[in-house]
Amino acid sequence: MSIAKKSAENISKVLIEALPYIQKFSGKTIVIKYGGSAMSDAYLRKSFARDIVLMKTVGINPIIVHGGGPQIQKGLKKAKIESEFINGVRVTSPEIINTVQKVLDTQVNKEIEELINSWGGNAQALSGKRLAFIKAQKNPKQKRLGEVGEILSVQKQLIFNASNKKIPVISPIGWDKKGNPLNINADYVACFVAGALKAEKIILMTDVSGIKDSQGKKISEMNLSNAKKIFKDKKSIKGGMLPKLSSVISSLEKGVSFAHVVDGRVPHAVLLEILTNKGVGTLISR
Repeated sequence: MSIAKKSAENISKVLIEALPYIQKFSGKTIVIKYGGSAMSDAYLRKSFARDIVLMKTVGINPIIVHGGGPQIQKGLKKAKIESEFINGVRVTSPEIINTVQKVLDTQVNKEIEELINSWGGNAQALSGKRLAFIKAQKNPKQKRLGEVGEILSVQKQLIFNASNKKIPVISPIGWDKKGNPLNINADYVACFVAGALKAEKIILMTDVSGIKDSQGKKISEMNLSNAKKIFKDKKSIKGGMLPKLSSVISSLEKGVSFAHVVDGRVPHAVLLEILTNKGVGTLISR
């Protein structure tokens, strides 16, 4: 068999495998939390943006909620400000929140919008004080976290309007009733948005292969009941995975059909997870 013929057959197999998934998810909303290595590596950034444009082109409605940990850390380092984490959540002083808000709203959000547009997409940034897309307040039980918020509401109609023809790109900054910015975990924001919209899927991109059991082996699939047991047990769940799993459980309880924790270090991770039989992470079904 010639190289050209073999290549053509491989391409046809991929397309044939993807077809039923494209048909299944056409017209459905999929919320994707974008962060980690997928945002830091140049090749992964390009492949992610192209994949998102492809999803929109075939009729799927992707909504992006981005993080920006490495960019925030770089900004804090430049300003000579140190920060710490408690259970995977950044302790945010009034000094830190100014840097966090500036980096996420005016740098990261705009870069993602421009990257998607560079591949022929039509992205719409949802960020900034004027828009105040996320209404939030400080949790009195988490005073030690500082300027960290819990979500009161998001502007659902604005998302629906934007996702009709565009690709919404959401910054995870909340705004209190006085117009002050609050830092919110991007996984939490993504899962809240997914739950509010009753999305078909929530996908969290991480820098690990997925959720692991107590022996360190990746769990390919589980249901909501098992996810709750694992979270409560906490033998294998720690650090940054704690808020991820907690947020996923909440979104599934609010009506999201499926949640995926995927390895964003794998090129085309999102497409592989939703358009192929194998996937590259952990699938949690409601």
